[in-house]
Amino acid sequence: QAVPAGEPKALACYGLLLPAEGKACLAPDEMWLRFVEGRPLSAITTAYLAWCGHRLAARGARVWVLIWDNAAWHISHEVRQWLREHNRAVKRSGQGVRILPCPLPVKSPWLNPIEVHWRHGKRQTVAPGRVLSVEELETRICSYYGCSKESHLVIPEKVA
Repeated sequence: QAVPAGEPKALACYGLLLPAEGKACLAPDEMWLRFVEGRPLSAITTAYLAWCGHRLAARGARVWVLIWDNAAWHISHEVRQWLREHNRAVKRSGQGVRILPCPLPVKSPWLNPIEVHWRHGKRQTVAPGRVLSVEELETRICSYYGCSKESHLVIPEKVA
């Protein structure tokens, strides 16, 4: 199927799963999603981490234990360097959320709690036989996960 005119050829989605508090809690898990036109890159990953960190800090969080796989945009030198600098700045200032990445073993996606959510979300949002517009796809995904649509992440402009 051809991509509709004016639409990006690829749309990636970053997501953070915030499990409901307590085992007996009836509240559903919460998902924070941001989309990016194209593929995930290190600069986009750090922008997403910063965005989540600000939101978590606003909720009073002090530490974020980040469970993720070995995707290139998770383990790149740029992302690891950003995490070191971010955590140093948080420690120095006493402001913000420290991020503790916990990488999963290679080829072990079932250990990541968000993977089940991704699988079910994909099944509920696809449209067999046609290509969805970006707007329609985002609307379906955000509706399924019960989250608000946010602006797309973009690679920050480097100032000379």
